[in-house]
Amino acid sequence: MKFCSHCGHTVVQKIPQGDSVPRDVCESCGAIHYQNPKMVVGCVPEHEDGRILLCKRAIEPRRGFWTVPAGFMENDETLQAAAARETREEALTAVDILDLFAVVNVTGARQVHLFFRARLLGDEFGAGDESLEVALYREQDIPWDEIAFASVEFALRRFLDDRKNSRTGMHLSEVGRRNAALVAE
Repeated sequence: MKFCSHCGHTVVQKIPQGDSVPRDVCESCGAIHYQNPKMVVGCVPEHEDGRILLCKRAIEPRRGFWTVPAGFMENDETLQAAAARETREEALTAVDILDLFAVVNVTGARQVHLFFRARLLGDEFGAGDESLEVALYREQDIPWDEIAFASVEFALRRFLDDRKNSRTGMHLSEVGRRNAALVAE
């Protein structure tokens, strides 16, 4: 950041009094400009027959790789509404958002990825503007080598493991860079 969004003057990097992290600070009006992680929200949509809906990305990063419907949360939107909206946009379908089950800290990209379990509300789906293709996959047919992001792989594996073991729960992981190996559960 070079200029203050409040008054237009030049900002400087410094640690504000009472803080411990360098911030962009306007020395003219005193505004402190915080930069915080962005929230990426998505879901693992399950068909009534147990297949999972995946979308092949039509945009960078990782164009041509598979993911679950997910994207950046908007202001004035709940987590559940964001997950449902992303599913409508990317897969042209509706879901019933169930419980939050995975949180992945993607520190290298300054993001937090949150994943919900979801139930497809019908058999109609298609490729939205951000998807090249959308398909239902049985567990054994998921293209693991073509999954776009480590956070998505983590969420899918936890979802399938929970389903196999008839349990629910919260799973936490950390990924240092966008497509880095999984560090911890």
